[in-house]
Amino acid sequence: MSESTRKTGTGLLGWTCVPHALVLYLSILCVLFNSCDTVDRSKFRTCEQSGFCKRQRAVKEGYSKYKVDLSSGQVSSSSDKVTFSVVNPDGGHKFVLDVIAYDGVFRVKMNEESPLLPRYEVEHALLPDLKTTPMQVSKGSDSWTLTIGKDDAIAQVFGDPLRIDFFSQRKKVAVFNGRSTLKFEHLRQKPDVNDEPKEGEDSENQVQEPSMWEESFGGNTDSKPRGPESIAADIDFPLTQSLYGLPEHADTLMLKDTTNSDPVRLYNLDVFEYELDNVMALYGAIPYVIAHSPESTVGVLWLNAAETWIDVGVSKGGLVDSIVNLVGGSEENKEGRTRWMSESGIIDTFFFMGPTPADVIRQYGKLTGTTPLPQMWSIGSHQCRWNYNDEDDLLTVDANFDKYDIPYDSIWLDIEYTDGKKYFTWDHHKFPHPVEMIQNISSKGRKLVTILDPHIKRESGYFLHEDATNQDLYVKDKNGKIYEGWCWPGSSSYLDFFDPKVRQYWASLFALDKFPSTLDTYIWNDMNEPSVFNGPEVTMPKDMMHYGNWEHRDVHNLYGLMHIMSTYEGLIQRSENRLRPFILTRSHYVGAQRYAAVWTGDNKADWGHLRASIPMCLSLSISGMSHCGADIGGFFHNPDAELVLRWYQTAAFQPFMRNHAHIETKRREPWLFGDQITALIRSAVQKRYALLPYWYTLFYENEKTGMPPMRPLWLQYPNDINTFPIQDQHMIGDGLLVHPVTDQGATNVQVYLPKGNWYDFYSHKKYEGGTHTLNVGEDSIPVFQRGGSIIPTKQRIRRSAFLMRRDPYTLYVALDENGEASGSLYSDDNESFEYREGHYVLNSIKFKNGRLSSKVVNPNSPFRTPEWVERIVIVGLNKKPSSIEARSKSVGQTSLEFEGDYPIVIRKPGVLITEDWEIEIA
Repeated sequence: MSESTRKTGTGLLGWTCVPHALVLYLSILCVLFNSCDTVDRSKFRTCEQSGFCKRQRAVKEGYSKYKVDLSSGQVSSSSDKVTFSVVNPDGGHKFVLDVIAYDGVFRVKMNEESPLLPRYEVEHALLPDLKTTPMQVSKGSDSWTLTIGKDDAIAQVFGDPLRIDFFSQRKKVAVFNGRSTLKFEHLRQKPDVNDEPKEGEDSENQVQEPSMWEESFGGNTDSKPRGPESIAADIDFPLTQSLYGLPEHADTLMLKDTTNSDPVRLYNLDVFEYELDNVMALYGAIPYVIAHSPESTVGVLWLNAAETWIDVGVSKGGLVDSIVNLVGGSEENKEGRTRWMSESGIIDTFFFMGPTPADVIRQYGKLTGTTPLPQMWSIGSHQCRWNYNDEDDLLTVDANFDKYDIPYDSIWLDIEYTDGKKYFTWDHHKFPHPVEMIQNISSKGRKLVTILDPHIKRESGYFLHEDATNQDLYVKDKNGKIYEGWCWPGSSSYLDFFDPKVRQYWASLFALDKFPSTLDTYIWNDMNEPSVFNGPEVTMPKDMMHYGNWEHRDVHNLYGLMHIMSTYEGLIQRSENRLRPFILTRSHYVGAQRYAAVWTGDNKADWGHLRASIPMCLSLSISGMSHCGADIGGFFHNPDAELVLRWYQTAAFQPFMRNHAHIETKRREPWLFGDQITALIRSAVQKRYALLPYWYTLFYENEKTGMPPMRPLWLQYPNDINTFPIQDQHMIGDGLLVHPVTDQGATNVQVYLPKGNWYDFYSHKKYEGGTHTLNVGEDSIPVFQRGGSIIPTKQRIRRSAFLMRRDPYTLYVALDENGEASGSLYSDDNESFEYREGHYVLNSIKFKNGRLSSKVVNPNSPFRTPEWVERIVIVGLNKKPSSIEARSKSVGQTSLEFEGDYPIVIRKPGVLITEDWEIEIA
């Protein structure tokens, strides 16, 4: 949902039209009436229009003269940290540089030694109580060498000028300030315009640009009371130009060269109907890059919550030449370059030393957290619209899913369910019986998801506004007055989630006696960039003040994280720590994966946005936000039947699957496009539900290791350079490769299969590694199972995931060239936190030497379930078996029926997943 109109009897968005709002209405007319075909770029800054970005981008290589005093008396060290003194000879300003060690990770922090005012350091993004690790420290003639482990990771700190080289397995993988473009704008007193520069004063003080102390854009003025305080540094990757990350952008998976364009921008903004192939800021900001080569992989996290721009250099010719050089083996222009520029804060940078992609993913997860195992229903299919009109409308839609035999697990309500856009209330004319309505839905195992945004309607008598005013819970302006902006309710104020008492208050509102609902109601946090219709760039002014006396400029990209943290705590308290929360967020930052799923925002109904959903979710997945999806059919405009079908087929193989649409679009429930399309959509959704056990197992592994369920091919095949630029197909775990059909009228697709055996997951046709041109019809979803994998499924498709929870499994066993395969199967109660206390069962399943066996990894688990294996499908056997026998505690030793010669289908082996078993194929 974004800034588009709803015509009501009381005016735009239900606001009462008053004279002082006329200017506002005119200024956002294009947005409100959804009459713009493209993004109104005049609303959003370019680097040239951003004072600090313009100053920092003008810095030339070799500018930085920062020196480290390497004398032993000026360096202090402990087992896990070394502290250096740094000076900028141009004026003599002093800094402190810390290098801290974690497991396979170096952290580099740089701050002023004695800042005029405190500088903000990001809170809440990292896991609490991080454990450091010891490192060895040695002094050389021109550097200090810091080593983690047995030469596994090395940081070499040079003094004149400051430079840090990072080595993984003796290969130089990253360089900090190698091009000497470090620039740290120290805090200073605002000079009098008549003052003459003092002798010896640094050049930063001598050059005074108007944007340093006040800056205007789009009719808004930023007072900048602290003056210039930006930071910037170059970080380069000597081994590779294959750089990934920096979500969220509607752009290619592999980062493109920005030499002749704006830098990549990270500044959480409400950008509706966003453009494709663009590095403009969107809803989320994760300042994280992975540099990958066949030789080594390294990750870099620039931990800063202020507006950030990143210049990327990958090739003189940009992405295309980079890929040509890569595939062709050319060493020319091999180095990947980045330069990070933030408006305020400190330099706080993590180097994840790998050396493999899986190592980097694991190291990142150990510091920022992983996605907790979601409830099973949340990885099913979701149905949403802005808005379902009333209870009858919602319950009719629910009933029609049953009528048309299409499974789904939750139905969603957008802002119109509230009483006049007042959150934690119900419109009692449209939704007079909310608890009874929810119980009607949950009787089929389904859930309701309601939207709760951070802007609060300024209306006398509204309990939340009254509480926030009386208890001092709102964000303030620079003069200490409650900030007032405009959003869906009209005049609104914004809760200051940085204040612990605000988070505690917000969490308390989810109690069932305060918000009439049930434990089967879950939450959608939208507009939390925060979106402010009349604010600069449709967000909050930077000089607003938050708890702790921090300006909004310091913490902007964290606001959404603080919002969902508060919601998560509320859902935890509501169920007395029993049920796993589900939250969907639009705004996100580092660490948001610990609390919420994410979707790609206000996309539109065209083929380009369908294609973009794949690289966008892949980029988010490798950056921690693994529970990702995009609005099926596009939020804006009206998709035709072909686009809707192909979008369902694509979304069925992404982690989060939701149909959602704008209030002014035509209704698009899956049965509204004719019988044939309805049948094909049903088939796609049923394929999703059959694979829920596999998805669930992958999400369990995701929590443990950080490895996302949806993966770019290079993450699984790190030495295959052909996979590096691929973004139109992806892996699900290590077992399935998917190439959705995303072009209008397509009759064929080209699929790249890495080396090895592959099998069409539905026809079981065998393919060798290489590029294949496949004919596709409207029912085609190219999905391939890797030889060597075992995929657990459930083939009894019911109305919801909840109703399938105790159904039996079908295992798909695909043999590799050695006749072997392996996989895992995880099961628990699908909803509670008891799995963290050992209440689950995990099976390790292997096929080797003609024997399929399953071993319970945790045999002492108290978890009990009647789930069993009712069918096994094996592809890749050289010849038809003569006999098949099963052995387990429950079945004893028994002969099994089987059919076919390719594939071999074993019927009703009857073995339980809570016990070890073995099936021998003679």
